Amino acid sequence: MYAKSSLVALAAAIAPALAAYQGFNYGSTDSSGAAKQQADFENEFKIAQGLIGAPGTFNSARLYTMVQGGTTNDPISAIPAAISTKTSLLLGLWASGGDAVFANELAALKSAISTYGSSLGSLVAGISVGSEDLYRITPTGIENGENPGLGPGPLTDYINQVKKLISGTSLADVPVGHVDTWNAWTNGSNSAVIEACDWLGVDEYPYFQNTQDNGIDNAKALFDDAYGAVTGVAGGKPVWVTETGWPTAGKSQNLATASVANSKTFWDEVGCPLFGTTNTWYYTLFDAPSSPTFGIVGDTLSTTPVFDLSCKAVSSSTSSAAPTTTKGSSGTGSGSGSSTTTAAVDSSASASASEAASTSDAPVESGSPGIGGGLPSSQLSLETSTIAATATGTGSGSGSTASVTSGSGSNSTISGTATPSASVISDNAGGATTVSLGAAFAAIMVAVLAL
Repeated sequence: MYAKSSLVALAAAIAPALAAYQGFNYGSTDSSGAAKQQADFENEFKIAQGLIGAPGTFNSARLYTMVQGGTTNDPISAIPAAISTKTSLLLGLWASGGDAVFANELAALKSAISTYGSSLGSLVAGISVGSEDLYRITPTGIENGENPGLGPGPLTDYINQVKKLISGTSLADVPVGHVDTWNAWTNGSNSAVIEACDWLGVDEYPYFQNTQDNGIDNAKALFDDAYGAVTGVAGGKPVWVTETGWPTAGKSQNLATASVANSKTFWDEVGCPLFGTTNTWYYTLFDAPSSPTFGIVGDTLSTTPVFDLSCKAVSSSTSSAAPTTTKGSSGTGSGSGSSTTTAAVDSSASASASEAASTSDAPVESGSPGIGGGLPSSQLSLETSTIAATATGTGSGSGSTASVTSGSGSNSTISGTATPSASVISDNAGGATTVSLGAAFAAIMVAVLAL
């Protein structure tokens, strides 16, 4: 008989044969730093679903925190918005704020399960414990002035805490994983995290790989290299694309030029082969004002994109999992952006973040520049949006609350494994695209025979 963890991992592996989620990344605050409310999320989710010319329906949302902005541990209002708009969710818990902050994340998750029950359970694609935490403690992350990260030991413990919390609930069968950069995943010292995960998420931005040949003509190759490296260490577990994109405007990074035309090329060559075949959360729907800006609808929320989103004459197969040869030196990390948020950290972390904010640009071999390098503040907001609590006056706890510039950008490459034999049939309301029942049946039969 399979152990529970093995069954969940098996379900995560079978899921891509049944459906593929496609959507965008969403932060808990808007561009001014104000906490988004349910109506704000509903508006964004509806716009994503109604994008003109889109290849299928973008009705899935990746979140970075379970906590509603401005509260201690209330569940994020994106959840009722998702239920209202039939948007599937890749839930996220922020893991680099210390034990007290993570306890609030767990409390919000528990409350969400209790409040929304099966209405939530039917929409959850997965749960991500942390985002790029391992990258931020690497020499590259430290050199670039990134904010505090988390080591593999504590991160593995957090993943197991989440699995324990959801056991026996409406989310019991939801796969739990972690999101990081490709070179964090391939670092052998992080193998325990891979073992604890049911799936691996990768953030990849060839645009920021500024010590390599990162022009748009080589972007797909860089992306494929990174994804191949991660699948090589995943042990057969699914690899999901949790962030990728190309900016429509902003300064150049080595050979990479931000433009609408290049953003369209990246969409066609990297995005289109993923959509409908690999769980993908693209970066991003809207992130103005920001420089560089990745928003595919420009600086105003609208269903009209800044370029043609159709995937005409684009192959449905994703890139080979085997690394391809690219020019330049191998990459070593992904970057992070800067934005002021409130997070519960100790005073030394606050001081470190303050120093990092004044750090000048430093080259990052496989990702974005450091905090001083001007990564879009909206990206930072996505990953670290006001997680620590506005004090309620009635609670108790430990630690101090400090205003820090924190967050992490992404810049490793990933693409999901394709299911070339699966043909798209129809879109469902839960954020996944239904694919060939024959492929699904075959996958299930393999699982049954294995039992």
